[in-house]
Amino acid sequence: MVRKLDLRSGRPVWIAYRAPPVPTGKLTRDIKAEVLVVGMGISGAMMADALARAGHGVVCIDRRGPLLGSTSATTALVQFELDQPLIKLAAIKGKIDAVRAWRRSRLAVVNLRGRIAELGITCNLARLPSLYLAGNLLAPAQLRDESDARRQAGIAATYLTRKALSDSFGIDRAAAILSHDNIALDPRKLTAGLLLSAVGRKARLYAPVEADEIRSDRDEVVVKTGGGPTITARHLVLATGYELTDIIPATAHSIVSTWAIATARQPKDIWPGAALLWEASEPYLYIRTTADDRVICGGEDEDFTDEEHRDALIAEKSKRLAAKLGRLLPKLDTRPEFSWTGSFGTTTSGLPYIGALPRHPRIHAVMGYGGNGITFSQIASEMVSSAIDGLEDVDTDLFAFPAHG
Repeated sequence: MVRKLDLRSGRPVWIAYRAPPVPTGKLTRDIKAEVLVVGMGISGAMMADALARAGHGVVCIDRRGPLLGSTSATTALVQFELDQPLIKLAAIKGKIDAVRAWRRSRLAVVNLRGRIAELGITCNLARLPSLYLAGNLLAPAQLRDESDARRQAGIAATYLTRKALSDSFGIDRAAAILSHDNIALDPRKLTAGLLLSAVGRKARLYAPVEADEIRSDRDEVVVKTGGGPTITARHLVLATGYELTDIIPATAHSIVSTWAIATARQPKDIWPGAALLWEASEPYLYIRTTADDRVICGGEDEDFTDEEHRDALIAEKSKRLAAKLGRLLPKLDTRPEFSWTGSFGTTTSGLPYIGALPRHPRIHAVMGYGGNGITFSQIASEMVSSAIDGLEDVDTDLFAFPAHG
């Protein structure tokens, strides 16, 4: 039922930092649940926390265990700025829907930050400025148009000329957009904290448990697991990341490979403000610091899913990333201490599909994350929780699966 992928390999930087243990039980008999969440990565954790907070009886399963899928592969730049620039998304979806998507993304980052504070989760959260650098996707003139479009949408943006960018941040690029209130964090610590919050509200976690077969009707969903027991639930939420079940429509969706490196700690060479950096380029580069002053750099994305080929490129891609990083920030020691690779899903528009599946109103899913995976997972947790509560989210239509899927 689930298309299995080796979601990541190499040495992600997050293994250097200990996340709290998340206890799981063994599934030894048939059980019932109000809501079954498949997946215990960051999106499953957000779903479990939101649903448990809303008072639902939650069961979570994962074929590996908590935090063992693609969560460790993320660089965890949690940005409201979408991969698809506002002016380009407007050309695809229309101006009104493009603005709605950007505003909802902005709200999601605010809400996630608030939830982390509310629960007191220690995940090295930092609120950082963000610089979107001119590149082959948006030249300086287009970047100025993008800045104007954001401000017209009520989203603060400051256009920086080459001189302003160099004077304030020591970065030599033709232009940039400066934004505020994006965040960076440790994704494993966040995931563990959210799962533990759900457990504190009586959620039940079982692993390793694999969803082998899914059957749904008007009243319930029945999931047969690899070990034999079945789980019967009123609602099913598929938070399997890029391992999509066959029941999810495969249209307008593709799996992409990406690579990342992390340097040694170098507090004296971090650029002013430790701003999050990313490029208006294809393929783009994205750069952040960790709480202990390592530099994480990711990118070099390619449109293929062959895991052996992807993994074989780690050394070559690491060299390329280190070289690009060195050209942008020449004071840095760009030698990788950690190098890794992972796979992620993307859609044509760059927006995810979120909500009930066509012809399966009790099965909810998220498809297509791009570079905003954590932000989109937050949106999904809000929308799916509302749907299960029988409430209409104002952006349901914006992210809905195609009716013909």
